[in-house]
Amino acid sequence: MKHLPSTLPLLALLACAPAAMQTPSPAGGTITVSEARLAEHVRTLASDAFLGRGPATPGETRTVEYIAEQFRAAGLQPGGPNGGWYQEVPLNQSDVVGTPALTMNVAGRRIDLIQGEQVAVRASMRGVDQVDVAAPLVFLGYGVKAPERNWDDFKGQDLRGKIGVVLINDPDFETGEGDFGGKAMTYYGRWTYKYEEGARQGLAGVLIVHETAPASYGWATVKNSNTNTMFDIVRRDPTEVHPPVEAWMQRDLAVELFRAAGLDFEALKRQARSREFRPVPIGDATFAASYRVRRQTIRSRNVMGRLPGTTHAGETVLYGGHWDHLGVGAPDARGDSIYNGAVDNATGVAAVIELARAFAAGPRPQRSIVFAAWTAEEKGLLGSEYYAANPVYPLETTVAGFNIDALAPTGPARDLLVVGYGQSELEDQLESALRTRNRVVARDPSPEAGYFYRSDHFPMAKRGVPMLYVDSGEDLLVGGVAAGKAADTDYRTRRYHQAADEYDAGTWSFAGIAQDVAVLHQLGMQLANSRAWPNYRTASEFRSVRDRTAGARTR
Repeated sequence: MKHLPSTLPLLALLACAPAAMQTPSPAGGTITVSEARLAEHVRTLASDAFLGRGPATPGETRTVEYIAEQFRAAGLQPGGPNGGWYQEVPLNQSDVVGTPALTMNVAGRRIDLIQGEQVAVRASMRGVDQVDVAAPLVFLGYGVKAPERNWDDFKGQDLRGKIGVVLINDPDFETGEGDFGGKAMTYYGRWTYKYEEGARQGLAGVLIVHETAPASYGWATVKNSNTNTMFDIVRRDPTEVHPPVEAWMQRDLAVELFRAAGLDFEALKRQARSREFRPVPIGDATFAASYRVRRQTIRSRNVMGRLPGTTHAGETVLYGGHWDHLGVGAPDARGDSIYNGAVDNATGVAAVIELARAFAAGPRPQRSIVFAAWTAEEKGLLGSEYYAANPVYPLETTVAGFNIDALAPTGPARDLLVVGYGQSELEDQLESALRTRNRVVARDPSPEAGYFYRSDHFPMAKRGVPMLYVDSGEDLLVGGVAAGKAADTDYRTRRYHQAADEYDAGTWSFAGIAQDVAVLHQLGMQLANSRAWPNYRTASEFRSVRDRTAGARTR
C-alpha cells in the first residue's frame, strides 16, 4: 500500500501550474481554468493510494480529506452542517442471508424460483431482519400515477397486501408517441419510481418485468445489481418508499405466468398503453418470498464548501460531482484489484475543485455558490439523496444546480452534451453561452435509456430544483464525431467500472474539460448575479414540484 502524498508539494505544484485557458468572466475581467491543475487532481484521486475511493474504507478518509483541503486552499468556507467541511451520511447496508425461498403458485401448480435466474429479489431496506410475504398477484400495467398527465394505472382500487406485476419504462416506449414524451423516458419509467409508487399504494411487493430494450440493459445487469448487497440512506420511515418485496422477473416467466392464468401477456401489454387501463388480477396466482436479512449501518461523508453571496447569501447555486468509485474488488486479467475510477469520477471532482478556485479567485457573486463532492453515487445516488432529504441549504431557494459526472479527456469538442435534454430552462442559457464560444448543445442521443435519472443531480431534480447534467461532447476538433464516438465506445467497453479506468498521462488531453469548466463557470456566475429563478419546462414531471414552492422565492 502506498502512503497518501502530502498536499503541500501538490499545492506548490498547482500554484505554479501554467494557465491553459483564459476566458471572460460575466462579472468582468477574466478567469483562468488550468489543464495542469485538472490533470493533477485526477492523477492524485485516481492513484492507488486512494484505494478506489470506496465509501467507509481507508480510501474514503484519504479522499474526503484531500477534497476538503483543496476547497480550503481554493478560498472557500466550510459548507457542511455546524461549520464543518463534511455532511455525515449514514447508510443502511442490507444482505440476503443464504438462499431465499421464492415460489409462485398458479392454477394449482407450484413453481419454485431460483434467485438470479427467473427472478432477482432485493434485500429488504425496510429495517427488518426477516421477510415473509405470500400474496396474490395483480397486473398493474406500467404502475404509473401521473395526475398532470391524467394517468392512473391503479384507478383507485384498494391494492393493499397484493403484489403488483409492472412493466419497465413508460407507456409510450413501444409506439414512440403518447402522453409521456414518446421514446424519451420520464421518471415514471424508472424502476425506482415503480417501487416508490408501489409503497404509496400499500402493495406487499412489486415485480418488474424485465425486457432488454425498454430497460436499456440485459438480465445480467439486473441480476448483478439486485442480488448483491443493497444500500440506502437512513430514512425516518423507509416504508414510505420501499414495499416489503422489491424484485424483477424475467419476461419468459411473466409470459408463462399469464398463460397459466388464462391471460395473454402481449395483449395486456398493449392495453397498458391506454389511460383506460385498469388493474387485472392474474387468476388465482400468488407469489411467496421468505428470507433473512443481515443489516448494519455504515457512515460516509459528503464534502461541502461554500462561497457566501454578497447581497443574496440565502440563495444558492449548486455544483456537485460524486467522489466515490468501486474501491478494491476482484482482480482483472492483469491482476489489478484497485478500481481507480479516473474518468468516473475523478474528472468530475477535479472540475468541481477547479470551479471552486475560479469562483473564489474572481469577484464575489451576489448569490452564494456551494460546491459538493457526493458519496455513494455508485451505490444508488445515496450521498446526494441524503443531502436532498436533509438539505444544508433550502432546496426552495436553490436557484439551480450543475452535475458533473465522468468527463472525457479526449480534447476540445464543438458540442457539449445535455443528458435528458428537454427538462429545464437552463438548457436555453447553456445554448446562449455556447453560442458565444462557437459551440453547440448536443441532445441526449438515448433519451429512452433514462440517463437523466441515474446521476447525482436527480435527487434534487425530483424535489423541484432545476438541475443541468452535462457530459463531454463527441464532435471533437480533432477527428470529429467519428473519433468522439470511438473514444466513448472504447471507454465503455474496456474501462468503465473496470480496474482499467486509470489516469493516462501519455494520451489524455484536459483541454476539452477545461473548456467545459469555463462554460459551467459562466452559467453559474450569470445566475448568481441575477434575480432569475429558472424552472422546469411545462412538460417536465418536475415543473409542478418547483411551482409549489414559488412562495419561498422572491425576484
